[in-house]
Amino acid sequence: MADPGSGSGTTAALFDVDGTLVDSNYLHVDAWQRAFAEVGHHIDAWRIHRAIGLDSQLLLDTLLGDAAGKVGDRAKELHKQYYLDLQPSMRPLPGARELIRELHRRGVQVVLATSAPEDELSVLRAVLDVDSCIAHTTSSGDVGQAKPDPEVVKTALERSSTSPDTAVMVGDAVWDAEAATEAGVPFIGLLSGGISRGELLDAGAKEVYDDARALADGLETSALASLFGR
Repeated sequence: MADPGSGSGTTAALFDVDGTLVDSNYLHVDAWQRAFAEVGHHIDAWRIHRAIGLDSQLLLDTLLGDAAGKVGDRAKELHKQYYLDLQPSMRPLPGARELIRELHRRGVQVVLATSAPEDELSVLRAVLDVDSCIAHTTSSGDVGQAKPDPEVVKTALERSSTSPDTAVMVGDAVWDAEAATEAGVPFIGLLSGGISRGELLDAGAKEVYDDARALADGLETSALASLFGR
């Protein structure tokens, strides 16, 4: 269902949120590291960072191995608690608001294509503060499995009544690239989540920019330009 006051264009820009529009990836790392330590597992921060954006069960299996079944649920609860406590440290990434507003102005639907839980998404939307420009969102309640499974992307397409050839996805993680590619949607990678240009390109990105501001500055020649004026 579209959000009140949103546009209804026939094209859509699908956005991951954490690390793409909001500078929150390293807050997730901190929250997960504290959560894991509390359940008796000390995981190096760099290993956690490499798994950020991955489906939460896959993240737990990757980082905890056999212990995921025993302490994973508690770790997830603690992560949520610690992450939401960090809300005062969250901020929009450079150019995020401007990019969303410009796409909305040009008649492109902006869709937040995330599997974040609804309470976390609500916080992220408050940080972004551009709700009038957002046409649709997805959250964990809309999908059975998160990225790299393409279900999030397919749900975003369905919700915006678009198809892979009338949408472009923007994200910061390998998992975003893999999900978009699997769904047949062109993908633009951003370095703002801490993943390298080479890794994003290898995962299927058509283009890679430093951050949302760089993408906004290069909008006319980016893959997003294909969405204008349809």
